[in-house]
Amino acid sequence: MAMIAYKCPHIEVWVVDISEPRIAAWNSPNLPIYEPGLQEIVEQCRGKNLFFSTSVEEKIQECDIIFVSVNTPTKKSGLGSGRAADLKYWELVGRTISKVATSPKIVIEKSTVPVRTAAALDRVLNAQKTTTFVILSNPEFLAEGTAIRDLSSPDRILIGGPQNEEGLDAIAAVFDVYANWVPKEQIITTNLWSSELSKLVANAFLAQRVSSINAISQLCERTGADVSEVSRAIGMDSRIGPKFLQASIGFGGSCFQKDILNLVYLCEQFGLKEVADYWAQVVNMNNHQQEVFTRRMIEAMFNTVSGKKIAVLGFAFKKDTGDVRETPGVKVCELLMEDAAVCSIYDPKVKREDAIWEMEQHGVKCSDKLFQFTESAEEAVKDAHAIVILTEWDVFKTYDYGKFYAMMQKPAFVFDGRNLLDHSALRKVGFEVHAVGKPTIKAAESVNTYVGA
Repeated sequence: MAMIAYKCPHIEVWVVDISEPRIAAWNSPNLPIYEPGLQEIVEQCRGKNLFFSTSVEEKIQECDIIFVSVNTPTKKSGLGSGRAADLKYWELVGRTISKVATSPKIVIEKSTVPVRTAAALDRVLNAQKTTTFVILSNPEFLAEGTAIRDLSSPDRILIGGPQNEEGLDAIAAVFDVYANWVPKEQIITTNLWSSELSKLVANAFLAQRVSSINAISQLCERTGADVSEVSRAIGMDSRIGPKFLQASIGFGGSCFQKDILNLVYLCEQFGLKEVADYWAQVVNMNNHQQEVFTRRMIEAMFNTVSGKKIAVLGFAFKKDTGDVRETPGVKVCELLMEDAAVCSIYDPKVKREDAIWEMEQHGVKCSDKLFQFTESAEEAVKDAHAIVILTEWDVFKTYDYGKFYAMMQKPAFVFDGRNLLDHSALRKVGFEVHAVGKPTIKAAESVNTYVGA
């Protein structure tokens, strides 16, 4: 909505929510989320043609187009628990629109929803016959950390709607909004069901690539191959390409796992068991990768981390965001704390309360003794037995690891879950380095090889 306001100064944009603290945060100098470039755009538009308000019903009455962007989490109980999307917030919004609106509205699915959600929403909206509604699907394909760039120059904009006169007119109206800055050939129009499914499939395919290279990383560790070299070699094939082929501890975030599980449930509902099993394995491999990485840590540190301080650098699921939803840090820290390790965490954008909230969503209790957040990387590293890289923040590459080594218990370990650091340089300092998809070389072995060369 901020980007639409920025690119379309002639359009008045209202962002509404029932949460007063949330709206107050959006009206404050410090926005409630971190996204590079967002602060500047909001500050340029806020109070001019971009407004944040709790006047939900009033703005439903006044606005012509309504983007519905509520959360659609995975159900935690009932039918489809653990796989199906929970659409209760979506239904509540639909009922509110139906109750309040007295003039025709274009209602747009912006949240990621299961296929044929529009049909259910149509029944909710039109139950009271107060006015006419046209429902469109306009899924978002941006990525956290690069959202402003993705919105400024998108690969494509997808708009799905009914293929009748009213639907095509509504599609054209939304098309014209995006055409203010997006080349028309990059704005795709289609039917509702294709649009809804495209978002799930896009995320499933991207996540599949991550799980595929992570599966190969485990084979590399056993055979002595280097997953970075394998990834570079296959990525140069024009049919494959290099993107999403960086081995790591796995994907996180609010979309990939949720959307794949939603796709699994959808396939099961249509009796496509083998298809459902195929996509479920993408999530299974992601979870397995986190367990394998943590088990490798514990084994390297003499099969116990009990009482040992582990400096965890990064807790966000990726760099350039403070988002901790489904972050691999949850599983890694959970397994370490189960063995009584002290997780001393530093992340430039993550607050301890947000991390604890996410841990608790996964049933993990965090004690003050074992789950600590620090104000600096130095504080996290002091007297630690190991450094673990869980988020690929660029600043982590700039640290003086020679200084860190001097502050740590010996032998000192580095476990690079993002293949972010210069492993050769770390070994010369004295660290024992373990990285995803790479053979382990002890510090002494590295020094001997270096001197001999």
